[in-house]
This record gives sequence, C-alpha cells and structure tokens, in this order.
Amino acid sequence: MSDLEHRIDQGTGRVPADIVLKGGRFFDLVTGELVASDIAICGQTIVGTCESYEGKEVIDITGKIVVPGFIDTHLHIESSLVTPHEFDRCVLPYGVTTVICDPHEIANVLGTEGIEFFLQSAEQTIMDIRVQLSSCVPATHLETAGADLPIERLLPFRNHPKVIGLAEFMNFPGVIHKDPICMAKLEAFQGGHIDGHAPLLSGHGLNGYLSAGIRTEHEATSAEEAMEKIRKGMHILVREGSVSKDLHALMPIITERLSPYLALCTDDRNPLDIAEEGHLDFMIRTAIAHGVEPIAIYRAASISAARAFGLRDRGLIAPGWRADLVVIDSLENCKADMVFAAGRHVTPQLFATRGTVEPVGLDSVKARIVKAADFTVPVKTEEQPVIGVLPGKIITEHRRYRLPSSGNQTTVDLANDIIKVAVIERHGKNGNHANGFVQGFGLKKGAIASTVGHDSHNICVVGVSEDDMAIAANRLGEIKGGFVVVEDGKVTGEIPLPVAGLMSLEPYESVRDTLTELRKAAFALGTTLAEPFLQVAFLPLPVIPHLKISDKGMVDVDKFMLIS
Repeated sequence: MSDLEHRIDQGTGRVPADIVLKGGRFFDLVTGELVASDIAICGQTIVGTCESYEGKEVIDITGKIVVPGFIDTHLHIESSLVTPHEFDRCVLPYGVTTVICDPHEIANVLGTEGIEFFLQSAEQTIMDIRVQLSSCVPATHLETAGADLPIERLLPFRNHPKVIGLAEFMNFPGVIHKDPICMAKLEAFQGGHIDGHAPLLSGHGLNGYLSAGIRTEHEATSAEEAMEKIRKGMHILVREGSVSKDLHALMPIITERLSPYLALCTDDRNPLDIAEEGHLDFMIRTAIAHGVEPIAIYRAASISAARAFGLRDRGLIAPGWRADLVVIDSLENCKADMVFAAGRHVTPQLFATRGTVEPVGLDSVKARIVKAADFTVPVKTEEQPVIGVLPGKIITEHRRYRLPSSGNQTTVDLANDIIKVAVIERHGKNGNHANGFVQGFGLKKGAIASTVGHDSHNICVVGVSEDDMAIAANRLGEIKGGFVVVEDGKVTGEIPLPVAGLMSLEPYESVRDTLTELRKAAFALGTTLAEPFLQVAFLPLPVIPHLKISDKGMVDVDKFMLIS
C-alpha cells in the first residue's frame, strides 16, 4: 500500500498506528484548550486525535502535555559556532523541530560553496532545516566581503526543496532608492517569500520597502515599531538571541489577538547560552512568566510561524499534520521530556543515522600580519566619532568625544570606557585596515579579536593595548579563525573556528565548555558585557544603526556612508 493508504487505515483505526501517545493532553492552538486524547502517528504524520487508538508502539505520557514542534523563523546557524549537524544535535532536544536559516555568514566568506554546504547538511539533519537564499552578499558597498552573489548565482538554488525564498533584505536604502542590483533580486522573487530587515524604518520609507513584496522581519526593537509594521502587513519575528534581546520590549504585542501575525526567532544564539537558558523554550517560559497568554506565545512558536513561511503541513496537533511534537511537563515550564521530529522519536541513536557532509572553507583566513603600530590613530583636535555599545542590542549609538593623546597619537580613555576597535580585511583581497574607538565594553587591559564579524566577517579586534591587539589578530590566522583573548602579551583564551572562520569542527559540548573558559578570560580583562564576543562580532555591521566600523573605515549608517 502507499503511504497515503497506510495513513487512512491507521487514522480510521482499521489497523494499529505506528506510534500512539497515551495518557496525556495536547494543547489545541485553535481553541486554547488542553484536550485529553490519544495521539496516533503513522510514519511522519499525525493520523488521530480525540479518539482511542491501538499502536504497534505505545508510549505512556500520563501527566504530560503535547505541543507542536517549535519553529525558529530566522537564524544564522554559523553564529551558533557549530556546524549544522552539531546544531541539530544541540537544539532539537529542546523541541525546535524546524529552523529557517539564512547562510548569510558563510555565503559572505565562500559564496555559493557555503550555500551548497548548508543545503547538503539540511538534507541529512533530523531537524527540518529550511534555507533562505542570502540576498545581500556583500551586504553593502561599505565593506570587503569574501564573495559576491548577484542574482545569477542565486537562481540555480531557487527550486531546491529545502529553499523557501530570499533571505533578509538588509539593504533597505537600496530598495527604497531602486538600486539595480537590489531590483534584480527582488524582481526574481516576486510571488515568493522575501524576508525583511529594516531596523527603525517607518513612514513612507517603510511603505516603499514593503511595496517590494517583503512580508516578514525580525528587527523590531520596540512595541511601537512592531505595531506600525504589523499594521502595514508585516509578520513580526520576535527575537531573543545571545546579543539581540527584544523579547521583553515586544511582550506588549504578544497577545491572542495579534498572535497570528507573530513568530519567534533567535537570530544568533551560542551553545553556552543554550545550555544555560535553552532555545525557543526559554522565550516561551520567559513570556508566560511575565504574563503573556500561553496560547499567544505557543501559537507564535508554531502555527503562526509555519503560516508566515508557507509551511502548510505543520504547527497544529491534528490528523494530517506533520508529527513534529514536543512532550512537556507544563505550559509554564516548557521543559521538553520527549521530542518527535517527523514522527521519529529523537534519541542519540537517531542522530547516528545521519549522513556526513565534508567541511568547507578550512583556509579562509588570509589576513596580513599586523604589528602594534598599525593600530595607532593620529591626534585630531576636534571630537572623534565613538561607537556606543548598548548591552543586549546590536544597534549602537553615534557618540562623539574629544579623546586624550600621547605625543602625536590618540589614546584610549579608560575613565570614559573608550577603547580602540579595528577591522582587518581577511579574505586576501586588499589588506585594508581601519581603526576607531568604541565605548561600553568595560575593558581595562588586553584585547579580544574575532573572525566572526558581521556581515563580511573580516577580523574585528577591540582592545586597550596595541601590542595585545596585534597578538590577538595574528593568532586568528594561526588557528584559521575563531575568537582570541590576549592579556599582557599572552593568549589567555581562544576557540578555533576553522570552517570558514565561523564554525568549529568539534562537538557542541566541547564548544560550550571552551566558551565557558573563553568568557572567564574576557571577564578577567574587565568587560562588563554578558556576551562580549558576539558584541565584537556586530561592531562591523554597517546595516544596523547608527555607527559601525568596517575594513574601509567608520560608517555613519544613518547616512549610509563612510566617515572621512
């Protein structure tokens, strides 16, 4: 018999179901009720609820609640610092059965080779990884990326079964001003899904941006911003990651009425934060603890997310729907006791059935050797631009200070928490090196360097000492990318990320443990930031207001231009 015939026979109860969950209740996201019911599964599909079933395998879930599998609607798996296979093994046990990723980071380093690596990985993982095609590689003309992806290089991937559409369109000024490259990409995906990225955009500019057919976005950082975008037809993806933490600010809009127009995402979350807090389950717990209605947050985590991205087969517990299920202790705690991904009980043995994918980009760090003198900044009599870090935000402020000097060089100002920041081109294209100043890290000594530098992923280094900055930057070349902490001329912490300078080849448990030690090394420098490494990684992101730095210099994001 065909799969369809099997499903009908098992759903009608003519023959035993493959799996039956007995003794529990499921959360009906249509009515908001907890329904006592058997749940019958045939292959990948739920075939029975609200009736009694016999099963070839019967699992007792007495006292438990079943909810639909969670959907992370926007993230960059690379920013978890592990490969898609390790991300699968790390996150799926928390109940995240579908993720919609943008391989934007690896694409900015390796181009189509990076996208192919993700698509091959997505075909092997237990979790359903869906891919959005990276729309902005390079993200802007204000930086040097490792690759260039015009529309001609994206089109061959458009009909891949794992591809949903066009990923976050970050160049919103290019959309509004009808840049020809932007127009070519938008034209090619009209009628398909186009994900948005327009922080603080409002009014006529937002209207023009949405007129391009853009429907979803994760950059709203206030309830007011989110409401304008919802009123104008956007589906808001509420974000809570390792750096960008918008959940609390957006809780006022997470209501039963608005939940059909909301979804959840993490954007960037590393294994250490996942181990300490969780993933989307953390967002659900936190929201309910702060008074959000369970039906609103669980809808956003599943059915509303599925509908926003055209995944019509998942998000409810009902016959004919994909058997992505999470068995939890309570709606409030949202602790996953058992997870089913397309009808498969998630166990360590299940992960062992996956095929492997060869890593790519193992020699992508081609930066020149630097010395301490490369980080000096000539004295200026006028005030200088200083990047103002806001904890928990990737938005930075454009501040100005008259900085101290020594001889003919501008120096750090520790009394005002102002230290140096530099970006060094690492793709072997031009050897660019730009210096500037940043406020808000709390460093009293040493340096922190990274090859994770959104979006072009050049080397970004912050520090008090030019000598330590040079040691940290050069060490990144030796370990083929990663994070490095240097104190008083010695490397005190590091994590190699040799896959495109973004991801480790180690199991996620090793990455998690190494990040613990790396954080200790950073805290020893005096940093006051909870997540200093990803904060470093976002300093070179010239599509997020207001002041950033790239390998070409300081960037006034509001004017979308380099500061001379």
